[in-house]
Amino acid sequence: MSNYNNINLQEYSDRFKALSNPHRLNIFLYLAKNCYPGELSTEKEMRMTVGELGEGLGIVPSTVSHHLKELRNAGLIRMERKGKNIECWVEPRSVDGLIEFFIDAKGGE
Repeated sequence: MSNYNNINLQEYSDRFKALSNPHRLNIFLYLAKNCYPGELSTEKEMRMTVGELGEGLGIVPSTVSHHLKELRNAGLIRMERKGKNIECWVEPRSVDGLIEFFIDAKGGE
């Protein structure tokens, strides 16, 4: 049977549910590709504001905010207020958890 208890299964189910929406999946992938949490470039931390994210994806900020809330509630991204802006980035532990989930599901290769 499964190595996951019901709490872990609910957690993964919530993450997959959040990613099942095409807009949220697009936002998550865009953040994963363009933001590297905790790493500093020579110019600035690699985080995006809600406005920058909306511009990059062609989505109005209110819609982006709604989808970011769902991704944050599922533990897939982190958000932090910096003055008037809200910065967001992918939560690395959640990505690592998803990778481990699929490796375990495949049989631990």
